[in-house]
Amino acid sequence: MSKDWTEIYRKYKGLWVALAEDEETVISFHRIARQALEQAKSKGCKNPILTRVPEDLKTFVGSL
Repeated sequence: MSKDWTEIYRKYKGLWVALAEDEETVISFHRIARQALEQAKSKGCKNPILTRVPEDLKTFVGSL
């Protein structure tokens, strides 16, 4: 089942976000990955999912 990150993209583009286990709940965000991770851990999340939200979305279509 795929996740809808549309709102996450709109709010946090260009930033690092720490997500809960459900992969949709943003626990913390920062422009520096380590800061986002430390903030999430300080909020009690032991194993956040850390990802960087791209600044813009680009489609790639290729062939082998």
